[in-house]
Amino acid sequence: MKIVKVDTNTPYDILIERGLVHNCGELIRGVSNAGKITVITDSNVGAVYADTVVNSLKAEGFDVSVFTFPAGEKSKNLGTIADMYSHMADFRMSRGDLVVALGGGVTGDMAGFAAASYMRGINFVQIPTSLLAQVDSSVGGKTGVDIAQGKNLVGAFHQPLLVIIDPDTLNTLPEYYINDGMAEVIKYGCIKDEKLFETLEQENALDIIDDVIEQCVSIKRDVVNRDEKESGERMLLNFGHTLGHSLEKIYNFDGLSHGQAVAIGMVMITRASEAAGITEKGATERIAALCKKYNLPVSDKAGTKEIAEVCASDKKAGGGSVNLVLLNKIGDSFTKKTPLCEVENFINV
Repeated sequence: MKIVKVDTNTPYDILIERGLVHNCGELIRGVSNAGKITVITDSNVGAVYADTVVNSLKAEGFDVSVFTFPAGEKSKNLGTIADMYSHMADFRMSRGDLVVALGGGVTGDMAGFAAASYMRGINFVQIPTSLLAQVDSSVGGKTGVDIAQGKNLVGAFHQPLLVIIDPDTLNTLPEYYINDGMAEVIKYGCIKDEKLFETLEQENALDIIDDVIEQCVSIKRDVVNRDEKESGERMLLNFGHTLGHSLEKIYNFDGLSHGQAVAIGMVMITRASEAAGITEKGATERIAALCKKYNLPVSDKAGTKEIAEVCASDKKAGGGSVNLVLLNKIGDSFTKKTPLCEVENFINV
């Protein structure tokens, strides 16, 4: 078993091994004395894995209920959170009980936020089943929901008690979702690890996915350990995300996935910084080629004016400026505070 230890104010382990979903009850019992567990999942993942997880938890003596919401980003709202609260209250969960997030990034973000706010905070465990969640969103304690004005504008930092990653769960995913997660994998190579980027260029990531997951979560672990609340270095993890989130909002979170939007955002921002003489020449071409290798888009019909206007409502914007994550070269990133009035001109290349 691969174990990545996170040393935040609330330390926890990330466990990576095939078949772990079948032993999740034993693993969770090892870190929790909770009496009751609410498993939060979506309609797609729940149909495949809910029974396995529930049976494993019950075998360890937990009293278990399941809350299932309709799969998709459109469910990521405060109405769904309110339904979660009602379910947990009806189940008579106490402050010593536990939430298990079983699913992808949407599930983890919402279940984590429900746990962070129910009774002013209860523990939760992440069992991420999508590549995006396994390499990125399940680690680091960011939780939240979307509102009409933007993505993840309401949320909390709430570290999980444990993260259980079973790469076998990826076998049940359509290729579309694997490609979606590859955008975050490529991001890690771009911002912190040129060797990882080169490996992704030279090999099929899916052939070595266990190692790729470990590399990505280790990079994120190191960043989060140094900057848990995103006051500095952790901003680098947003490479491609500011423009990507703008695109997601333009499409009303429907028709363009998170990974697709991030891929476009990474290419767009690197093309702009390369044109400005900031980024090493050729970086944009390499990133675009790698995104295409994993069937991710690299451009969009949305105009730079529209994208820049939506940037102004991003949660990372404040005081009339936004911190753009740029590359000196692949594997070497930094943030540049940029006035919102200059964003359109910067990306219009």
